[in-house]
Amino acid sequence: MASAPQPTLPLFYKDLMPLNSRDHGSWKTKSLEGAEFLKGQHAIPITVDEFVQCQRDFPIVFSSGDNPLPLALMGLNEGVNTFVGEDGKFSEAVYVPAYIRRYPFMLAKLKPDTDELSLCFDPSAGVVGEFKEGEILFADGEATDATKRILEFCEHFEQAGQRTRVFLEELTKNELLMDGEIGISTQENPDKPFVYRGFKMIDQEKLKNISDEQLKAWHENGLLMLIHAHIFSLDLMRTIFARQAQQGQGPQAIAEAVGNA
Repeated sequence: MASAPQPTLPLFYKDLMPLNSRDHGSWKTKSLEGAEFLKGQHAIPITVDEFVQCQRDFPIVFSSGDNPLPLALMGLNEGVNTFVGEDGKFSEAVYVPAYIRRYPFMLAKLKPDTDELSLCFDPSAGVVGEFKEGEILFADGEATDATKRILEFCEHFEQAGQRTRVFLEELTKNELLMDGEIGISTQENPDKPFVYRGFKMIDQEKLKNISDEQLKAWHENGLLMLIHAHIFSLDLMRTIFARQAQQGQGPQAIAEAVGNA
């Protein structure tokens, strides 16, 4: 049972193994009891299909670099997730991005010279194996309904990823992404705000200069709604900052912990 060749594994994944009836004919899958892999992960990839749901709970930003991706921030500092406790469980009811719900499964190329994607899983997750209990993955050599549901979810995720790439291509073409920066002041140090950088955001000044014809087209195809969801969500960065401070995970506490290490 060889693992799929993956030079660089995506976030969360430690290994990838193609799922097949020959090697996994008697295997089952069970639900994750917690999201241990989420502890310390402050930025989670999302798709444009999720912007409306995500903007209610998380700031939406774009990663820096030549190929930006939309991210939902669960913390403002690396290593801080304000929504997941030490037990690996969400501390409150919030929208859970599809990237998280997909784990430990995903579609991946088994051969670099083909576009065909195969259903794979991360064996290190410990939820796919020869268990006594769980949902059967194969019956008489055929995929069960459970496996078909997993495959369908992963296929929908890939399709949403394609829509996300089209959205980002449109933003890039119109030069709407800029290096982001946000300063958050505290009552203790109102003149010395904590400044966050290292992400991209929509340049609202350039957005004002987009032609009425282009804005009308974006309104009709839904792109303008996505832009507004991103912009509205940025106000939540101060909310996340406050959550960190309340949990003793603010930037000052982190700096002191590093200094005392």
